[in-house]
Amino acid sequence: MAMPAEFADICPIADKDFHNEMSILVEEPMFKQIVRMVMPEYKYSQLVRILLGLNSKLEFQQKIMRPFMKGVLGKTTQGLSCTGIDELPKDTPNLFITNHRDIVLDSAQLSYLLVEHGRDTCEIAIGNNLLIYDWITKLVRLNKSFVVKRNLGRVQTLAAAIQLSSYIHFAINQKKASIWIAQREGRCKDSNDRTQESLLKMLTYGNRDKSFVDSLKELNIVPCAISYEYDPNDYLKAREFLLKSKDPNYKKSQADDLASMKVGIMGFKGHVHYAVTPCINDELDLIPADLDKLLAVRRVCAIIDHAIHTHYKIFKTNYMAHDMLFDEHEFASEYTPEELEAFKQYLNGQVDKVTDIPINEQDRSYMLNRMLQMYSNPLTNQLEALK
Repeated sequence: MAMPAEFADICPIADKDFHNEMSILVEEPMFKQIVRMVMPEYKYSQLVRILLGLNSKLEFQQKIMRPFMKGVLGKTTQGLSCTGIDELPKDTPNLFITNHRDIVLDSAQLSYLLVEHGRDTCEIAIGNNLLIYDWITKLVRLNKSFVVKRNLGRVQTLAAAIQLSSYIHFAINQKKASIWIAQREGRCKDSNDRTQESLLKMLTYGNRDKSFVDSLKELNIVPCAISYEYDPNDYLKAREFLLKSKDPNYKKSQADDLASMKVGIMGFKGHVHYAVTPCINDELDLIPADLDKLLAVRRVCAIIDHAIHTHYKIFKTNYMAHDMLFDEHEFASEYTPEELEAFKQYLNGQVDKVTDIPINEQDRSYMLNRMLQMYSNPLTNQLEALK
C-alpha cells in the first residue's frame, strides 16, 4: 500500500527503501559502538553482512530483533509471561495502550510476545525527544516505529497532533497494522499510572467526521498492564525526583535518556508480565451519545486505567514496599523476613549507584521513600480498583 505523502516524515521506513537506509546506518560510528556493546557475540563485519542481506522491516525483526530480545530476556529477566493475547481476534488490528515503565522495552517486549503467539509485531510510537541522533531515528523507523513530534509551539503542536492521529487511523484502518502507544507522554516514574486526557483527545483528531467515542472505536483500543518485579531504572528515577525537589526547573539531559535506555535494556528485571485485556469497544458503547465531551474523555480514561490497574501482576516487591512505606504488616504473609531483608539491601544497593551527585542522609531517605512509592503504587491502585 502506498504511503500518503503527508506521513512521509513520521512513518516507518518503507520496505522499498530498507536496504538503502540500512546501508547508511551501518556506516554510523556510534551505531557501530552501540552494537558492539549490546551484541558482543557478533563481529561487526559479520553483522553488517547480515543486515545488508535483509530487504524488509519484517526480516529485520525476525532475524535480528527477535534473537536480540531473546538474549536480553535470558540475561536480564527470570521470565517474560503474558495473558490475554490469544483471546484477541487475529484478523483485527488493535491500538495497544500500556502503562509506561521502560523507554525501549515496553514496546519491544510486546512485539516479542505477539510474535511468540503467532501474531504480527506492532508499530511503535516514539517521541522525537529520544531521537537525539539521526542514526537513532533511522534505526527505530527501520524497526516499525513512527515519530511523535514534541516540544513544538502551539500551532505546530496542533498540526503535529492531527498528523499523528491521522497516521494512527490510517495504519489501523487501511494498513491493518496494530500499534503500541503509552498511556501518557514519558514514563510514569512513580508507577502511579494514569491515562492522559490529551492522549485520547489526540487520537480522535484524525477522524473528526465522527463523534469522540466513535472515532476511538475505530482504533480497537486494547489496554495492557505491564508489571516488572524489579525496575532497573528505579534509582535513576529516584535521582531525578531528588534533583527536581531541589530545583523545580531541573530537566534531564539527552545523556540521561541514553543512560536510562542502556540501564533499562541491560539491567536486572526479575519477572516481567504483560496482561493484555479485552478491547474496550463494548464499554465505549455504554457511554451516552449526549455526554459532555470532557466527561466522555474522563470516562474513557477511567475505563483504560481500571483495566490496567486490575490486571497488574503483583510481586513480592510490591507487597514489601507497601508494608515498608506505610510501616505496617498488612501483607506480611506474602513474603518471608529473609525476603524483606534482601529487598531492603537491594534498595540500598540501588541508591548506592548514584555517585555523580552529592547525597546526604536526608537525600538518601528521600530517594528510598520514592522507590518504595514506585513499587507500592501498583498494589495501591489495584486494591482501589478492585473495591
